[in-house]
Amino acid sequence: MSQLTGKRVAILAETLYQDQELWYPYFRLQEAGAAVTIVGSGSDKTYTGKFGYPVTVDKNAAEVRAAEFDAVIIPGGYAPDHMRRYPAMVALVREAFEHGKIVAAICHGGWMLASAQILKDKKVTAFFAIKDDLLHAGAQFVDQEVCVDGNLITSRKPEDLPAFLRAIIQALSDAVICPHCRQEIYWGDNLD
Repeated sequence: MSQLTGKRVAILAETLYQDQELWYPYFRLQEAGAAVTIVGSGSDKTYTGKFGYPVTVDKNAAEVRAAEFDAVIIPGGYAPDHMRRYPAMVALVREAFEHGKIVAAICHGGWMLASAQILKDKKVTAFFAIKDDLLHAGAQFVDQEVCVDGNLITSRKPEDLPAFLRAIIQALSDAVICPHCRQEIYWGDNLD
């Protein structure tokens, strides 16, 4: 049995996504046994990455709910600036975070975290150019390859993808079922 068999992950997509930051998680999570769904904004069925590689979405954000997934991943590039223009995409990220699902963002993906208003008092990292945006959203910014704060996992750039995916896979592997509410609880959750 694969490490993530039974886990469901959404990877968000929009135009000008950072190619490696979408495809590396896509294939790495499938390799670990997760079911991966590409979720678009609904503005199109196929989006082109910064380096010209196309991705065809499986669903659009208005067709899915956070409860369908164990994790939501937000790649960077210029896509997050387009994603945050669609209320259904922002709501999906906020809902996933509020329900204790893993929310992972890399590079400029932090823009979606700011738009979802989930950064207050959270420790995060991202591409240095959006540091001020994250600080203004209430986050504490750190410059490191990966940062885990509860169910929020962030990373800086494509070179950090191995550490980013190790953290995501570890968090998905460490989920347990709460005997009281029957919901998954992750190793970073506050159990009070």
